[in-house]
Amino acid sequence: MCGIVGVHAPGQEAAGLAALGLFALQHRGQESAGVAVSDGDQVMVYKDLGMVSQVLDERRLPSLRGHMAIAHCRYSTTGSTLWENSQPAFRLGPRRAVAIGHNGNLVNTRELLALLPGGRRQLQGSTDTELLTALLASADGGDLLDVLLATLPKVRGAFALVVMDEHRLLGIRDPWGFRPLVLGRLPHGGPRDEGGWVLASETAGLDVLGAEYVRDVDPGEIVVLGEPGGPRSVRFAEGREHLCVFELIYFARPDSYMLGRNLYEVRRRMGEALARESPAEADLVMPVPDTGGPAAAGFAEASGIPYREGMTRNRYAGRTFIQPSQALRQRGVNVKLSPLPEQLRGRRVVVVDDSIVRGTTTRQIVALLRRAGAREIHLRISAPPIHHPCFYGIDTQVETELIAATHTVEEIRAFVGADSLAYLSIGGVLDAIGLPRERFCFACFDGLYPVPVPYDVTSHKFILEDLPLGDAPVATPP
Repeated sequence: MCGIVGVHAPGQEAAGLAALGLFALQHRGQESAGVAVSDGDQVMVYKDLGMVSQVLDERRLPSLRGHMAIAHCRYSTTGSTLWENSQPAFRLGPRRAVAIGHNGNLVNTRELLALLPGGRRQLQGSTDTELLTALLASADGGDLLDVLLATLPKVRGAFALVVMDEHRLLGIRDPWGFRPLVLGRLPHGGPRDEGGWVLASETAGLDVLGAEYVRDVDPGEIVVLGEPGGPRSVRFAEGREHLCVFELIYFARPDSYMLGRNLYEVRRRMGEALARESPAEADLVMPVPDTGGPAAAGFAEASGIPYREGMTRNRYAGRTFIQPSQALRQRGVNVKLSPLPEQLRGRRVVVVDDSIVRGTTTRQIVALLRRAGAREIHLRISAPPIHHPCFYGIDTQVETELIAATHTVEEIRAFVGADSLAYLSIGGVLDAIGLPRERFCFACFDGLYPVPVPYDVTSHKFILEDLPLGDAPVATPP
C-alpha cells in the first residue's frame, strides 16, 4: 500500500498541490503523512503520525515554500508505527540531500544494510526506506541520478519511489512493476504559472489536481523532472511488469485507471463472473461497504437478484484491513459498519466482499447481519482465497495470519458463520480484467513469487528493529 505523490510546478507552491494529491490517496495508508519541499536551494520536510488532514493542514502548508515537493501517506510493512518511520524519509549527507517516498517492500534488507558504513547505528528508524535513503545520501559519485543508477540494481523487491534532492524530482518503479506509479501534466494556470508535472500512485491523485494522465512509469524506469525540455526517461533495468493484482481487486480507488482499465468496471465484471461461477438463491444482493460495491452490482445484474444496501458505513472510519494491529481492526468494524434491519429482516442475503484475509472482520460482519434479522447469509468473495503471504508491500508477511492458508473453504464458512461461501477463481479475475496472467503478480493466491524472498524476511516486519547496532553481516540460511 502507501500513497506517494511528486509535484514539479514552477511558479506554484508545490507542497499544497502534493498534499491535495495525497488526500485522494488517503485510502492507501492511514498511519502517518508528510511532505518534503524544495525551493531549488534546500529541502524542508514536515511529517507526523496521523491522517493527511491532521498532518498537512492550513496551519503548516504555508510555511513549506518551494516549486517541487513529494508527499507520502504510510501503511506499514517494515517497522513499527513510530514518528521515526514516517515518510518522506530524509537524509542530509556529506554529498547531497535526499528525500524519498516509498510504496512497496524490499526483500534484501540485510544485504543493503551491509553496504551502509556504520550499519544499523546510522539509522534512527527501522524501515527499508530510511536505509535506502541513507545509502543514497552517503554514496560516492556524482549527482543523485548517477548514484541511483549505481544503487538501484542492488535493490530487490517492490518499490515505487518519488525521490528528490534540492534540484530534481525523480519517479521510479522496480523492474517488476509490482506497485503502480503514473505521470500526469498540470495545465498552465496564468502568466506566472508554467504548468508542471505530477507523479502519483493512482490516476485519482492526478484527477484531484486537474492534471492530465500522460502515461505509467514503466518497470525499471526513472522519470526525471526538473530539467529543461520536460520529463526525461532513464533505464536502470529491463522491465518485466507484474503489477500486484490486488491493486485492481481492492487497493486502488474504483475511479482510478490501471493498465488502461477503469477499476470500477473491472470490479463490476468480477461480480458478474462470481454470479456465474457461484450462484445463490436469495432475496437481495448487498455489498460490504465500500469496496464490495462494484462487485455486488455486477453480481446483482448477472443473477437478476435485486441490489440493496444492507449496511451503512461511517465515512470517517478508515479501512480496518490496514490498521496496524488486530485489536484495532476488530474494534474498527463496529465503528465503521451499521446494518439496516428493515432491508435484512427475514431475507436471504448474498453478501459480496472483495477478500477475506484473516477472517475476523468477516466473522463480525456476518454476526452483525444475523443480529439485524438476516435469515440466510451467502458470502461471495470477488477474489480467490489468499493462501500465501505477501512480501512486496502488503502487511501479510506471516502465513498463519491468513485463514485460507490453514483452513478449507468449508472450515472458513463455519468460522465466519455464513450459510454458504464461495470465492472467484483466478480465471474469473483474469476474464474480468481482460489481460494475460503474465502481466500480474498472483503470489498471494498461487505462491509463485517473481522475486525470491530470503528466509529472514519471511519471519516478520521488524527485521531492522531486531538487529544489533553496528555492521550486520548478510544473512545465510541456517
